[in-house]
Amino acid sequence: MNKIIQPSVERAFFLCPSHIYYGLWRRQIDPPTNPLCVGLGVALRLRHDGFKSKVQPSGRVSVSWDLCRSEPITGKVQTSFCGHGRQPLPPEPQNVPVSVTTHIVQTQSTLFRQSYFPRHTDRTEAMGKGFRGTVTDFPGFDANSDAETLYNAMKGMGSDKETILDLITSRSNAQRQEIVTAYKSLYGKDLIGDLKYELTGKFERLIVCLMRPPAYHDAKEVKDALKGVGTNERCLIEILASRTSKQIHAMAAAYKDAYGREMEADVVGDTSGHFKKMMVVLLQGTRDESGVVNADLVGEDARELYAAGEEQWGTDEASFIMLLGNRSVYHLRMVFDEYQALTEKSIEDSIKSELSGDFERLMLAVVQCIRSVPMYFAKRLYKSMKGLGTADNSLIRIMISRSELDMLDIRECFRLQYEKSLYNMIKDDTSGEYKRTLLQLCGGDDDIAGEFFPEAAQIAYKMWEISAVTKVQLRGTVRAAPGFDPGSDAKALRKAMKGFAGTDEDTIIDILANRSNAQRQEIRQSFKSLLGRDLMADLKSELSKNLCRLITGLVMTPAEFDAKMMKKAMEGAGTDEHGLIEILVTRSNQEIQAMNAAFEDDYRKSLEDAITSDTSGHFSQILVSLVQGAREEGPADIDRAMADAQELGEACNEDSNDMEIKFMSILCNRSFPHLRRVFQEFVKCTNKDIELIVKKDMSGDFKNAVLALVRSVKNQPSYLADRLYKAMKGLGTDDRALIRIMVSRSEVDLFNIRKEFKDTHDVTLHEFIQADTSGDYRKALLLLCGGED
Repeated sequence: MNKIIQPSVERAFFLCPSHIYYGLWRRQIDPPTNPLCVGLGVALRLRHDGFKSKVQPSGRVSVSWDLCRSEPITGKVQTSFCGHGRQPLPPEPQNVPVSVTTHIVQTQSTLFRQSYFPRHTDRTEAMGKGFRGTVTDFPGFDANSDAETLYNAMKGMGSDKETILDLITSRSNAQRQEIVTAYKSLYGKDLIGDLKYELTGKFERLIVCLMRPPAYHDAKEVKDALKGVGTNERCLIEILASRTSKQIHAMAAAYKDAYGREMEADVVGDTSGHFKKMMVVLLQGTRDESGVVNADLVGEDARELYAAGEEQWGTDEASFIMLLGNRSVYHLRMVFDEYQALTEKSIEDSIKSELSGDFERLMLAVVQCIRSVPMYFAKRLYKSMKGLGTADNSLIRIMISRSELDMLDIRECFRLQYEKSLYNMIKDDTSGEYKRTLLQLCGGDDDIAGEFFPEAAQIAYKMWEISAVTKVQLRGTVRAAPGFDPGSDAKALRKAMKGFAGTDEDTIIDILANRSNAQRQEIRQSFKSLLGRDLMADLKSELSKNLCRLITGLVMTPAEFDAKMMKKAMEGAGTDEHGLIEILVTRSNQEIQAMNAAFEDDYRKSLEDAITSDTSGHFSQILVSLVQGAREEGPADIDRAMADAQELGEACNEDSNDMEIKFMSILCNRSFPHLRRVFQEFVKCTNKDIELIVKKDMSGDFKNAVLALVRSVKNQPSYLADRLYKAMKGLGTDDRALIRIMVSRSEVDLFNIRKEFKDTHDVTLHEFIQADTSGDYRKALLLLCGGED
């Protein structure tokens, strides 16, 4: 079982987001030109003279090596490093149970960073090149001189805020502690007290927080989250889900020192239920950080999570708490992959369907931090600044706590995930000295759109991999009503619309919003056969404005409704390009063909002719291509996906006209499962994400159409959740878009859209509709929404 590596054979280890692969190559194999192999993208050839191994007393083989250089290699993966193979084991090499000790002398590859080294290890030690913060020790530091500078900046009338912020943001936290000590020795005064007195508002809060040691800063944030009438659960979640065991122990000690109380006791007294139990587990700071993965336990844990949730009625929360609160990061990444292979569902989707409330948010945060701490914080920063207001406490807390740890990685993830750099979002969302201080902590503007830093490339590849293998169970919010009687419903609707008492909107809404579309068609037919009247005409005469548009949309067949929405998007003075795009990128071939037939029946003109007469250029061409409803169907063809990715990559170097034509030919015709693999291979071919390339190199409505296609391929419910958010955010409401999505998706995937809406925007779709609409229109929309998450 235990096999010492022979110097006559070259071994290669691949680090990817979830597995470390172990392969066998003989010397005569020539390296390829493509540096991207297996899951992550870069392989390091490990020369046998840098390889060391020994058998420990336990019988486990301990392997260490020097990563001396980075160069590409090829070969077939034969078995995984920890014995958790994806292919049948060959006679040689045998499974090698190992614990890894990394001693990195030098490596040109920057792909191997925080996510793949022990979290308790200092980043500089773990990475070799490795510091990923934006604030470092100031060279030629003199604590007494800095203390004197700050004293002079605050004496007299007013204060020199520029000097204060420039000095404090250019010193590391350790240096700031020396300044605090020197200030008290020289002037007999408390520097933090003086800063509080001289500064005001958010700027004062930011500067004062920078002066506290990290553990005391975290302790104060926890204390503030617990005090007062309500508990700030999101703050507690963010801190405890993202901190290492060492940081948690230091924070607990600082809390006891500062407040004379046990942090755990205060958290327990202010929380309840499973949320409290998981908080207590995290507060112990006992997560395994050895880096050792037991392959047999990976499968066992994945099956236990499945048995605790998806396999049974109800949820065994204790299993989720125990496993997610204690297992190592590396182990859990492999468990998540095994879970997905077992259930064809991501662990995140299972948590969303099995848990709820603050406990759900906490467990999702833990999972996100296990996958990528920088991406978790990138999302938290985005949520703190999007919309009309800024969550300044969250913004300050994250910018300070990560400035000396992984702010560069967070910046990369932010740019990968969103349409602008973190720097520019801070610049647009804040002002004055507060803005200047935050920008100093941010450290720079990542404005080269489309280019990838390694951390972003890893995450993009993994995101497309998850998208490719996940089979999402789509769920609507409207189902067929039990005990359905179309005649009875038809009579009730007629009664609600006749007489002098006015229209009974409540009855109309209650009936039509709680029936499936097939049942509404039966009601429509019964209304005509029993009463000799046209239900659509009666509804239009009795209802008005948005309620009328919503209710009549529900009564149409899906094909009729889509045809009408396409007609509305093209009629009048301007064209609603976003509406045309949204419909065509989210409908199946069958739905598009049915919509074409309905459009011709209703308007005596083909939909294709209507599009070509109302649009132009490549935008018109991509819409015409989509409206054919001729997209390939079926699974991905891996070899063809690689060829398609290569073709798209080469197209990026051509002029914009040729590039757009090649993108259109592939994106409009390949199946969605196939395109997910294409976009994954595209990251390997170019070290860039397809979405960022589109944003950089395309423009206008054509760019919007391609972006919508890419996002719909990646995660259609997420794309539609974003469309709903944009329809309601800001001062006005795009009611046409709101009605179109709520009606068309209510029996398809509106439940999934709701979950994505909440996950992305930190507010529920129900809450957004409640705040943005009113009256009977709001009531009907909320019934379609199907509930509060």
